[in-house]
Amino acid sequence: MGESVRSRIFRDGLLAGKVVVISGAGSGLGRETALEMVRLGANVVGCGRRTEPLEETRELAAKLPGTFEHHSLDIRDDGLVDGFFDQVMESHGRIDTLVNNAGGQFLSPAEAISPKGFRTVIELNITGTWLMTHAAATKAFIPQESGAVLSVTLSPHNGMPGMVHSGAARAAVENMMKTLSTEWSRFGIRTCAIAAGQFATDTFVNKYPKEIVESVHKTIPMGRVGESEEMAWLLTFLASDAGAFHSGSVITLDGARDNWFGPWPPQAIVGENGEPPAEERR
Repeated sequence: MGESVRSRIFRDGLLAGKVVVISGAGSGLGRETALEMVRLGANVVGCGRRTEPLEETRELAAKLPGTFEHHSLDIRDDGLVDGFFDQVMESHGRIDTLVNNAGGQFLSPAEAISPKGFRTVIELNITGTWLMTHAAATKAFIPQESGAVLSVTLSPHNGMPGMVHSGAARAAVENMMKTLSTEWSRFGIRTCAIAAGQFATDTFVNKYPKEIVESVHKTIPMGRVGESEEMAWLLTFLASDAGAFHSGSVITLDGARDNWFGPWPPQAIVGENGEPPAEERR
């Protein structure tokens, strides 16, 4: 999208002094979100299972106004998660926002998913999200009586063939955020889910089947996939003071794919030139 577009969206220093934890900060939506928040003055603590991608994010963030540090972490391990948040609190004294971006799935027909494969997706997307959220709340948000949890889920919500494990997991996370928005409101904690459609991340472009990558835009009413910056901007808004009344909602960012499959009107109705088929004009 470019620096000229980015600079017109948020004022400099919007997140100055804010402490933000982002899981899966080494690539894709997590990396772009980390860079956008550091650009606006935040102190971002990223985590992920692999150190090398996090190092690349750190290098990209080195000359920006905020700070970026990172820790290697398997979010499915409760002991490691607790230790991670203890370190963050020892270093920064508070946490303002947790972005649950880490997740994972694999494309497969439902009948071909093994019990181990299903459990792996559930543990990463549900258990990992819960452990991160619970640790952030008990160690930071509840004692300081403020905080926000922003959990990235998936769109569309009307079923995703080939993704039954991930669809089930992300639906659970969305309900988790809705429930916690009520239960933890007494502590000044906000929780939201952000349902992401198809974005042009490295993983999508390089690891998904070529046929899907080249045709998925045709399924989206806006006629294109999203750019990673567009998710970063939404998460940044929600982490800022402007997002202070957002809680308990599932915000879908997918170019209207959740509402309709493909363009409107469909070519079957209007034809390629935008006119109704000849037999319907008689």
